[in-house]
Amino acid sequence: MFDKLKKSAEQIKDRFADRADELKDRVADQVDKHEDQINAGLDKAGNFVDEKTGGKYSDKIASGKDRVRDGLDRLDDDDTPPGPAGTTPPPPA
Repeated sequence: MFDKLKKSAEQIKDRFADRADELKDRVADQVDKHEDQINAGLDKAGNFVDEKTGGKYSDKIASGKDRVRDGLDRLDDDDTPPGPAGTTPPPPA
């Protein structure tokens, strides 16, 4: 009985992983397709927040924008695992 349950759980996990990979690929395609608009929106939002806070958090806003861009860039790079929070992994050798 447990073997059957374990097999069913493995099948569900495999289907979920396959679907997650498909969705990641679709998102990566859309990011590639609309990279300019994404960057413009990110800059516009960052500038808006920076202006509203009187420049008090400019360094944090710039860091946040960089982290978002790094995350979007990693969507296409399946071989490079994410680095620790706030860091960019080294490029593949």
